[in-house]
Amino acid sequence: MKKKNKTRHSKPKKVSDNLVKKIITLLNANENVNFSRRQLAKALKIHSHKAKVSLGMLIDEMARKGMIENVHGEYYTSNKAGDTFIGTVDFVNPSFAFVIIEGQENDVRVSSRRLKGALHGDKVKLKMLFNSRRNRPEGEVLEVVERHSKEFAGKIEFSKNFAFVVPNNRKMHTDIFIPREMTKKAENGEKVVVEIIEWPVGDKSPVGRVKHVLGKSGENETEIHSIMFEYGLPFKFPDHIEKAAKSISEEITSEEIKKRRDFREITTFTIDPENAKDFDDALSIQYKGNGIWEIGIHIADVSHYVMPDSILEKEAYERATSVYLVDRTIPMLPEQLSNGLCSLRPKEEKLTFSAVFELDEKGKIHNEWFGRTVIYSDRRFTYEEAQETLETNEGEYAEELSVLNKIAKVLKDKRFKAGAIGFESTEFYFKLDENGKPLELTPKIRKDAHKLIEEFMLLANKQVATFVFNQRKGKDKNTMVYRVHEDPDPEKVMNFALFAKRFGYQVNTSGNGLAKSLNKIAQEVEGKPEQTIMQYQAIRTMSKARYTTEPFGHYGLAFKHYSHFTSPIRRYPDVMTHRLLQHYLDGGKPAEKEEYESKCKHSSEREKVASDAERASVKYKQVEFMQQFMHEEMEGIISSLTEWGMYIEINDTKCEGMLRIADLPNDEYYYDEDRQYVSGRSSGEIFRLGDPLLVKVIGTNLERRNIDLSLVERISQP
Repeated sequence: MKKKNKTRHSKPKKVSDNLVKKIITLLNANENVNFSRRQLAKALKIHSHKAKVSLGMLIDEMARKGMIENVHGEYYTSNKAGDTFIGTVDFVNPSFAFVIIEGQENDVRVSSRRLKGALHGDKVKLKMLFNSRRNRPEGEVLEVVERHSKEFAGKIEFSKNFAFVVPNNRKMHTDIFIPREMTKKAENGEKVVVEIIEWPVGDKSPVGRVKHVLGKSGENETEIHSIMFEYGLPFKFPDHIEKAAKSISEEITSEEIKKRRDFREITTFTIDPENAKDFDDALSIQYKGNGIWEIGIHIADVSHYVMPDSILEKEAYERATSVYLVDRTIPMLPEQLSNGLCSLRPKEEKLTFSAVFELDEKGKIHNEWFGRTVIYSDRRFTYEEAQETLETNEGEYAEELSVLNKIAKVLKDKRFKAGAIGFESTEFYFKLDENGKPLELTPKIRKDAHKLIEEFMLLANKQVATFVFNQRKGKDKNTMVYRVHEDPDPEKVMNFALFAKRFGYQVNTSGNGLAKSLNKIAQEVEGKPEQTIMQYQAIRTMSKARYTTEPFGHYGLAFKHYSHFTSPIRRYPDVMTHRLLQHYLDGGKPAEKEEYESKCKHSSEREKVASDAERASVKYKQVEFMQQFMHEEMEGIISSLTEWGMYIEINDTKCEGMLRIADLPNDEYYYDEDRQYVSGRSSGEIFRLGDPLLVKVIGTNLERRNIDLSLVERISQP
């Protein structure tokens, strides 16, 4: 007995370096792994109670030598151990976030407990780890390098001794603590803007103070202002910017006209939405004989009024784009310019920058010219008026519109034969009452009048980019602002092909076959329940369009070179394009590439912010619109899946709501990310993208812009 006791309490043997190296070799078979003690024992083919060396001691020795590390109870080893990266936090849900690292293909998943108090949009220093269970990179935030924002909009709620603000931003998953003395007389339930004065550490909430009281929660003006704050959109132009715009003379001097090609005597008109105020493009047309038509695409000459390095220029650059919320426009330029000087209003002489083409009715370009012009618009058409003229072939400029429409259709056919893709998301129009409440929600229908304008704008954008690209040969190419759309990722294409097959659609994944099959599907799904989800999934397959000085081409349009030239009132890249084009027409040398690349990147970032804000305003109105359907049963389709729930698009309203996995009845369900479905653990019942369901509206939250749904039953498919 004594001998056994002595053996039991003897010291463990020293861990040999050879054993440690053996373990490291085993663990690094896949370069990076994480493991538990049990997994380690299995890897070594030993059992802890029989091992001559305890696993605890072995792990301690490996940690001491820096070969592994203990991160919140999980042990990690990595060939990248110690490597750090700078990235941006993209919060997904309260449990985890992704950190996006520029130039790295995979985003890094970070558990919320490893974020060091970082919030959505913050720039952080990240230590790379790896999680073998998910087979993807994981990480831990070492420090917050830069805060994305210190101001947040949300609803304030009071307790006895303090208040807290529930942020609007759905990616902000922590409330903000507000001391009583810092509430600025806000009342319970009001929307406020808070400024963070103490950032979170660990699990603590940030501390803030109320900076602005926006108004009563749920009111249109309050909620839209809240969205504007959320995305950092300006409420108005500073006084000095308005003053600078108003100081610009409206007079067009004879000296200025002499510098330009004069189109004032040539038939010219605009076609725009009924409620448009800024008309930044016009078409002129005249017959030249021998089957040739001269068609001018005339664009407001913003760069004539907004000079480089001026305060108007700096303001336009910072905004980079106009933002179109459901009930208002936040313009890039002050009204004096956007709706006045630069707007191509009827019966007024206007300064323009033009792309002029001599075309036959087969769409062949016989000659082209680019330069500054002066025009006089004879007529302002709404899209509806132009469409009626095209359909009846009666009314003012019926012949001219008919010719333009015929050539536009030829140009479109050429694009699609070259491999252009016609898959577009469906846009919807809200009819609002005087208080901004949505009364109707209807899809925007694009007819020939819309497509006519689109084709000639595409022609101008393509030819301007092609002209600048071809002007110089060799390495010394002209710097240009291109709108590029790169080829889709092959893996995403294959995933879409598998998805489409479930609905009976075939996708040819090779070369031009992809574009043809996508266009065929776009026609076949029109008007069917799966139309929106097919459009959404097809668009997700594509790369994101962006601005750059690199001439990568535009995959979706099937253009080798493409720029944005046609909307300088509302897009800063178009202003850059005008300046560069004129510079090269004047014989200038290639512009500084790095400067323009930086401006391109900024413009792409601001475009994304604008797009996100526009979607948020649409989502808010959708939630408000769906309030009238509380407790009603509605048919829908699964439009996307996450680990916390399924998004369901309602067939009748095209609004999207959430059906939470935790609320699914009769089983415990989980999300399988690799197989892209939600499955019941006991029943094995599977929910996939595109499955039709009957759901009930059980809740709407305007502050969070959420629609909550419950499952009534599955709908059997034919």
